[in-house]
Amino acid sequence: MTDAPPRSLKIAYSPCPNDTFVFDAWAHGRVPGAPELDVTFADIDITNGMAERGSAEFDVLKVSYAVLPYVLDEYALLPCGGALGRGCGPLVLTREAGADLVGKTVAVPSEKSTAYLLFRLWAADVLPGGVGEIVVLPFHQIMPAVRDGKVDAGLVIHEARFTYQDYGLHKLADMGEHWEAVTGLPIPLGAIIARRALGDDVLRELAAAARASVRMAWDDPEASRPYVREHAQEMDPAVADQHIGLYVNEFTADLGEDGYAAVRGLLTRAAAEGLVPALRPGALAFP
Repeated sequence: MTDAPPRSLKIAYSPCPNDTFVFDAWAHGRVPGAPELDVTFADIDITNGMAERGSAEFDVLKVSYAVLPYVLDEYALLPCGGALGRGCGPLVLTREAGADLVGKTVAVPSEKSTAYLLFRLWAADVLPGGVGEIVVLPFHQIMPAVRDGKVDAGLVIHEARFTYQDYGLHKLADMGEHWEAVTGLPIPLGAIIARRALGDDVLRELAAAARASVRMAWDDPEASRPYVREHAQEMDPAVADQHIGLYVNEFTADLGEDGYAAVRGLLTRAAAEGLVPALRPGALAFP
């Protein structure tokens, strides 16, 4: 007996251009046969917490790859829809070029974010003295906090890599460059997960719907533009386009062998450093 797909799924993802671009067709009922989506917009720190609590409120969540070791008993990683690529890593920003971070205060978007995990792996390699206090802020508040001297440095994600100079800030380090230089692998950032309780057949249908939504967005980018603009109101349209171009790529349509190798590589290295629990065998496998 196959699992019957629910008529409506509760999903939470960010209002960032890559997510609204990816899910536009599905969220607006243009993916044939896909279940209706009841969408909630939430910052990545919020969705990571939702997943960790194992709340049945949401069927599908966009989370950080770094949170997977804590949630894969309850959720399955979908092989599509997320953010993973090259040249798209988080940046460490400071007010002064070449600043020393030893003992300093650093703002991060989430302590369970992939960005922070990449930062900790970078710091273990290049900052033997260690940083000082870590402060969690919503990602859109980090650059103003660095600019205004509320923190010494900020770990930024998303479109901040295109706009940090507008705040008079300097790039101290690129976590993605460090990761790619050390491992040769692409950079895992955001994952799409769904509750295992939905059943294998439904999980496969969700993956197919996500993949179809991505491809429809590529086939007709103009169709998604109103949805992207609606939820990125303060973002320059050109920056939104850059954001989509960077974070929506072949790995969004299908993680593939390189994508899974990157995810396993990140979580294996992090577990070896004692930063996350070790993955159980087969935890990343999709039905």
